[in-house]
Amino acid sequence: MSALCARSVEELAPALAAGALRPHELARALIDRIEATDAGVRAWVHLDRALALDAAARLDATPVGSRGPAFGLPLGVKDIVDTEAWPTELGSPIGAGRRPSRDAACVERWRAAGGLVLGKTATTEFAYMHPAATANPWNPRHTPGGSSSGSAAAVALGQVPAALGTQTNGSIVRPAAYCGVVGFKPSLRLIPFDGVHVFSTTLDTLGTFTRSVADAAIVMHALVPAIPREVPVARPPRLAFIDRFPWTAPVDDGGALDHAASHLRRAGAEVVAVSMPDALADGRDVHRTIMLAEGARALGALQARERSRMSATLNAGLDEGRSISADGHHRAMAARQAMIATAAHWLADYDALMAPSAPSPAPEGLATTGDPACCTFASLLGFPAITIPVGRGANGLPVGMQLVARSGDDADLLGVAAWCESRLPRWRGLV
Repeated sequence: MSALCARSVEELAPALAAGALRPHELARALIDRIEATDAGVRAWVHLDRALALDAAARLDATPVGSRGPAFGLPLGVKDIVDTEAWPTELGSPIGAGRRPSRDAACVERWRAAGGLVLGKTATTEFAYMHPAATANPWNPRHTPGGSSSGSAAAVALGQVPAALGTQTNGSIVRPAAYCGVVGFKPSLRLIPFDGVHVFSTTLDTLGTFTRSVADAAIVMHALVPAIPREVPVARPPRLAFIDRFPWTAPVDDGGALDHAASHLRRAGAEVVAVSMPDALADGRDVHRTIMLAEGARALGALQARERSRMSATLNAGLDEGRSISADGHHRAMAARQAMIATAAHWLADYDALMAPSAPSPAPEGLATTGDPACCTFASLLGFPAITIPVGRGANGLPVGMQLVARSGDDADLLGVAAWCESRLPRWRGLV
């Protein structure tokens, strides 16, 4: 592997800004890495070497004093996010050849900050549950998770230092955990969703994949300048710790999360075992009602025209969503608002909730993307969540630790995550 492919955003950004490293040189090394490693993983669906290198070469000419906060940094973009230069095919034959007329707002922000788009990463069909062709880079017989399958796998393989994904239920946190990288789902609508395929207007959220918390902060700062480029790592945090959610089975992670809690306690964190309030116990059902009712609304007309080209999984979800009445959706939305208030009050005395990122390491098989249930809490409420790798399960695959904070506390959550990351055993984050 080229040394450039192993370098973090935190290392690359100052070298690019100062002119010690040229964007063209970095892009060439990454594309070489993709061409050498992607055949068995299939993280990318659109990669044009000439197009990417030409864009990087144009950046080379930018004067040092005019370089933005993401100058020259290559980014993988999930293939439900519109890009003018590449097709955006939505993980479906229905989208084959689709060419947007402009970039999504998040891509425009990245380019305005001086960043480079390297290409498009694989997504599940319309960012729902039918898998992409992507395999887990740690073991290709196992799922990488979804729906942001390619973004997680590409970052884990050192093919790109950062990537964009989206989450409606577990589509950032779960694949990041399965692939052993950092996945950050910010507060709802913190990154504008304009130009991104919509499944649920209430739940869809853009986020990032990187190999460290510091890298996540740099990428987020380029997309949302209100997020500090360098996250404050202050006092030891007070964490509410749950080992499972009311709607999940007991977690099978080989003890990785308990070991992480022990490490953090020894480092000075207050890790308090808690139980989730009964008022939040129906969170999974409320989330499913909202997600599927809104998915049927967003994709109903398309399904009517193209049902035969949609997977059985997507058709079943949309059919279920169509059976939910307007009143049923309204009740679920009211329940969600009550749960937001309950959860905000419950977590008020803590810096973050510490919880599993997934019920287990990535399961074997590529027919599903695994269980997203550990991500439902933050997705339903619109709270920011981050997963950091903390060890390996019995099958040798990565295990993540999820941290969740109250809505709007994104910068503080990044700070808590950075504190935890720096005190846990060092994770070798590249396959």
